[in-house]
Amino acid sequence: MLVGMDVLVPIGEFSKMTHLSVKALRHYHDIGLLDPADIDRHSGYRRYSPAQAPAAQAIRRFRDLDMPLDGIRAVLTAPDPAAREAAILEHLQRIEDQIDRARSTVDALRALLSAGPATAAVCRRVIGPTLALAVRGRVAMDGCVPWITAAFVELQRAARTARVTVDGRAGALYGEDFFCEDVGDVVAFVPVDGAGGPGEPAPGAGTEWLALPATEYAVLAHRGPMDELDRTYGALGSWVSERGIGAPGPICELYTAADQAEVCWPVTAAPTGDPAPAPGAV
Repeated sequence: MLVGMDVLVPIGEFSKMTHLSVKALRHYHDIGLLDPADIDRHSGYRRYSPAQAPAAQAIRRFRDLDMPLDGIRAVLTAPDPAAREAAILEHLQRIEDQIDRARSTVDALRALLSAGPATAAVCRRVIGPTLALAVRGRVAMDGCVPWITAAFVELQRAARTARVTVDGRAGALYGEDFFCEDVGDVVAFVPVDGAGGPGEPAPGAGTEWLALPATEYAVLAHRGPMDELDRTYGALGSWVSERGIGAPGPICELYTAADQAEVCWPVTAAPTGDPAPAPGAV
């Protein structure tokens, strides 16, 4: 009787040993993740060695953790224990990041359910005209944060090259398609005090001089995590809609710190009974 590594079992038996379905085992064979120990040349029947059970069981556990198949392959083919451990830890870190995002979302939902919209602090302000250095792009909503971060780094570099001083808060303009289509035009900018202007050569690749016109906005400050910024948008948009004063044009965000921003919604006229808009710098 054959024993040990010489014993081969049909795919059905191996399925029972590993709790992987026959369909899953066939799929893992097709993509080269777990090859049978032997394939009958005439019938095509797959047979496995019991020694393959630990690898199959590991695949099942990794799939329970939603590890991508390429990640599982990297674990199974790792050249040494250190590389295998690194591949596993990389996925575990992704899981922990997902858990942190889920907790943040739960906290935001609790706050949303327990608090009404804070519109008392809405004010009207005329911002501009302002000379700025800018970067434009077609940006997806879920990739906006890294794009904005990289844009501001480039704009700071361009300001140094042009020997102009950043004179005010960094900001961004978001076109309507950005919200309606989840991808759209975004303009990141930093106001500057110095030479330059539209039509003149920009000091950095992908940058341009931008003349921001004087625009009247309804403004509401956001304090808290940026993934809760939609609450501020909701409160401000309600305030503008109730007065019927919304104007065409991009939404402007001005940034003061990592978790602090002002959302600026363009408006057309002063609401009856409200104070006149105050002039404001960017």
